[in-house]
Amino acid sequence: MVYAHASVMVQEVMELLKPESHKKYIDGTLGGGGHTEQILALSSPDGMVLGLDWDDEAIAAAQERLRRFGDRLVTRRAAFTEVKEILKEIGWDKVDGIFLDLGLSSHHIESGERGFSFQVETRLDMRMDRRQSLDAYQVVNTFPVSELERILREYGEEPRARRVALSIDAQRRRKRVETTRDLADLVARVAGRKRGRMHPATRTFQALRIAVNRELENLTGFLEDAYELLHSKGRVVIISFHSLEDRLVKKAFRKWNQSCICPPKTILCRCGWSQKARLLTSRPLFPSQGEIWLNPRARSAKLRAAERV
Repeated sequence: MVYAHASVMVQEVMELLKPESHKKYIDGTLGGGGHTEQILALSSPDGMVLGLDWDDEAIAAAQERLRRFGDRLVTRRAAFTEVKEILKEIGWDKVDGIFLDLGLSSHHIESGERGFSFQVETRLDMRMDRRQSLDAYQVVNTFPVSELERILREYGEEPRARRVALSIDAQRRRKRVETTRDLADLVARVAGRKRGRMHPATRTFQALRIAVNRELENLTGFLEDAYELLHSKGRVVIISFHSLEDRLVKKAFRKWNQSCICPPKTILCRCGWSQKARLLTSRPLFPSQGEIWLNPRARSAKLRAAERV
């Protein structure tokens, strides 16, 4: 299957990242290589990109697409949480820009065997890194009801989390929930019919994907000190696709922008904190209506950026 993925907000990303020659960049979510292609083109003739992705199919597709750039592209099959170790391995100190696209690729949605979408019936999976053992099938069929409820409520913001979790438990006691269709039909019976363009199982599938891949934990850990990876004036640009991710990015960037993080009303600063970065986007940027028309999956994208001081 061809690795198909439409890169989102490419022009806006490039305007904020400002790729230049003689500089180094990180694309922590390489995907099909669309954003990295532009970074390499704009940083010609000698700008370099370290591209990371934990999906072997994404790495292979990007390498093929970007082969004309030769050794200006360095790839590793790894999550962006591993970037510090990889920078040491390849002998890079700091970089001039970091980019993350936190969205699920079109390839993952359309690839039947990956189990990300209820639109294709296949075994529950949802692993972005197929080397890991935990998958959605195990979460649905073995996790306690209380943990299922927490995952659905926190990661899917599902108002019927308790009812859905109890229904999953009742079903798996009779017969294991095997496929994406099994789960989607079960949730639809509990949560009701489709409202607008959102299928009633959408929140459940989002929650399970986030849990399986530890997406929020990984993002939180990365944002703790990602500014340390940047040279002065280096920039980080992040596109998120749901409120949980955007909230984490917003919170981290605002912290980086502060000169003191002591509690309010503290008379004497004792935190030892200093400003790490300045905001380039006081509010998130959104894709244009033209882009949404061409690529409806871009409609929920939010872009934030910051610059190292």
